Amino acid sequence: MPKAPSSTPMVSIQRPCYVMASTDGQSADITMYGQIVDTQPTDWWTGEPIPGQYIIESEFLSDLQQVEHCSEITIRMDSVGGDAGVSILIHNRLRELAAKGTKLTCIVDGVAMSGGSLIMCACDTVKVNPSSLVMIHKCWTPIRGALNADELRKAAEANDAWDKSQVAIYKRKTGLSETVLLHMMGDTTYMTGKEAIEKGFANELLDDAEPVAISASADRQTIYAKGHALRLMPGVKLPDNIPMAKAAAPAAAAANTPAAPAAQPNEGGQSTMANNANPTTATPAAENQQAAVDAAVSAERNRLAEIDSVANLFDPALVQEAKYGETACDARELAFRAAKAAAAQGHEFLKNLAADNAASGAQSVEAVPGASASGAPESLPDAKGNVPKTQAERMAAAEAAVAELLDDDKK
Repeated sequence: MPKAPSSTPMVSIQRPCYVMASTDGQSADITMYGQIVDTQPTDWWTGEPIPGQYIIESEFLSDLQQVEHCSEITIRMDSVGGDAGVSILIHNRLRELAAKGTKLTCIVDGVAMSGGSLIMCACDTVKVNPSSLVMIHKCWTPIRGALNADELRKAAEANDAWDKSQVAIYKRKTGLSETVLLHMMGDTTYMTGKEAIEKGFANELLDDAEPVAISASADRQTIYAKGHALRLMPGVKLPDNIPMAKAAAPAAAAANTPAAPAAQPNEGGQSTMANNANPTTATPAAENQQAAVDAAVSAERNRLAEIDSVANLFDPALVQEAKYGETACDARELAFRAAKAAAAQGHEFLKNLAADNAASGAQSVEAVPGASASGAPESLPDAKGNVPKTQAERMAAAEAAVAELLDDDKK
């Protein structure tokens, strides 16, 4: 049931990477453009804040309280995600508002990836552009130091728990089974706007919307969308067929900051929004952008499928690296790497075998005691001390020895 009208003052909140605003006290816009973190990242050496677009947990939840009285909240999303715990927390707070009657709508202006997709799924209505990107994946955990098998299993079990938590969110939104969702997450699934609707992650396609220009940096770890530069987490790379940025990257800090809405003084002396808090940022022109995004998603799916078809032939570690590692590759390159690894192992085996043989001293051991250099047994000397050398001499010596034995028997 919609909430009753409120006399709560109008709201205008400006942060480096998001805006919260209400022009009438009944509806609010939240623009979320940035990475989701629990605290402001700082430089380990200097302690200084690291420049960037960060949606910080404490700030966001505090600001959300100022618009939670509104009966309608629209979230405009462009985020590569970030901290899973913070993303789930924001999702749950938004669902709490929905349970109280708040109508939640999300518009994916650019991308809703990882934790961004979790927040997106808190909204009962999700609108996407044809060229928007939605990405879901299993939880990632950086491993440092020396860990034993029990510790590694414990880390894996923790990741499984995080995955189940995310599956619950996606299942509520999409109606897909846990098995299907876990498979999609395990494959790190990218979806265009149309595909997100087909899978149930989104509800409405904005056909008349201006195409979103999406491109990647040369190292494929920064995505440019809606004129914003969004850096992916270490170890995460964009699909190969997302087009590389042709021009210089947008300015990281200034270009990513939503434009401050015009303010007007009211009777109470507070600033109010003159219009909706939609950022006014430049969008790079892109030809056939939707086709490029579709091709990128299709190519990534084909690459993973081809690797899966031959995965049982190779070392699981090589397969994992080929699919999701820093040097991800296709099935052909995986086979080449496996062949090189096998050749290196064979060479090392032969090298170790030769070293072991030399160390054992086996080469100096004679095969037959008393054998000559040629391997033939040496003849014993006759009664006079002469050693037969030729075959005929050896035969004559043998016959003489036999005759001597016979004569001894007769005596």
